[in-house]
Amino acid sequence: MSIADVAFDLAKAAIVLFIIVDPFGNIPIFIGLTEKMTETQKRKVFNTACLVGFILLLVFAFTGLEIFSIFGVSIFSFEIAGGVLLLIIAIRILISGSIQESVESPESIGAVPIAIPLLVGPGAITTTIFNLQTYEVYVTVLAVMVVIGITWFILRYLNTIYKFLGKTGSIVIARVMSLLIAAIAVQYILVGVTRFLPTIGY
Repeated sequence: MSIADVAFDLAKAAIVLFIIVDPFGNIPIFIGLTEKMTETQKRKVFNTACLVGFILLLVFAFTGLEIFSIFGVSIFSFEIAGGVLLLIIAIRILISGSIQESVESPESIGAVPIAIPLLVGPGAITTTIFNLQTYEVYVTVLAVMVVIGITWFILRYLNTIYKFLGKTGSIVIARVMSLLIAAIAVQYILVGVTRFLPTIGY
């Protein structure tokens, strides 16, 4: 595989994962959860969130299929279920502007709810597993690193980005991202159904 092919695969894997993680769409929630914290506290929270998010994505990516096998679930079924889940997420974003209900800030806010489920939710886990099945291992790992790196940058300069985008800008980005998520969800469902039918004789 040439460098150009690797770069193209990396770009595809990273873009899809970034759309699902959607740090821009969650900016208002991040602001609300950390508005009473000092800059030092915010930095610690966001560093923790990115580290936990990175570890969780890789753990689920490399152990997801083993978990499926324990429960007798095929990757094709998971593709269909994941696609339906992403479609529901997209619809919720279009309707309410967020995939989350109101949350209370826990003691370890960096890990919960920022790392999981805000950044690393079911959609991100599903996408990372699919990336591992579609691309080389190092492409999947690099894609996770790129997305988490960009997310850390966004969180690091959260207030500046929010002032630039404004509340309306953040909402618009969330809506646009939701349309892309819906398209990806439909693709997952179609691919899952196409691969599943031959296994049952169709």
